[in-house]
Amino acid sequence: MLRLLSALVLLVLLVLLYFWGALQWSYSTGERAGWVQKLSRKGWVCKTWEGELALVSLPGAAPEKFLFTIRDDDVAERVTRAMGKRVALHYEEKVGLPTTCFGETRHYVTGVAVAEEIPLAPGVMVPTPSPSASSAPSAPPAPLPPARPPSVAQP
Repeated sequence: MLRLLSALVLLVLLVLLYFWGALQWSYSTGERAGWVQKLSRKGWVCKTWEGELALVSLPGAAPEKFLFTIRDDDVAERVTRAMGKRVALHYEEKVGLPTTCFGETRHYVTGVAVAEEIPLAPGVMVPTPSPSASSAPSAPPAPLPPARPPSVAQP
C-alpha cells in the first residue's frame, strides 16, 4: 500500500514538474506588429485573454491574422488601451502544453508597445501626430510677397 501511494505521489510531482517546465521554457520568442482587431476573455474554468492581430505587410494586401493568448491581466489591459493603434506585441511560443486550459494558442503575449510611426515602404516612415500637436492652435500662414510684373526683354 505504501509503495502504491509513493508511486502516485511521485507521478503527481512529475506531472507538476512537467507543467512548470513547459510554462517556464519558451520554444521561441519574437515580436509581431499590426493592429489588434479582437480581444476577449474566454474559458469555462481557466480564463485567458484570446486575441487576433491583423498583420499588413503592404497597403492593399490581404491581412494575415496572428492569433495569440494573454495570461496576465495587466498586459491585457495595456493591449485593450492600444486597440485601434499600430502595436508591436512581444510573445513567447510555448510547446507541449496539452490542454486549452493554458490558452487556445501557442503564442503568449508578454508585452506591448505602441508604434509611433506608420511605415509606408521599407525605410520610409511617416510620424504620427502627437495629441498635443493636433490640439495646439496653428499659426496663420505667412503673407505672400507682392507679385512683380513680368520683365520685358529689350532688343
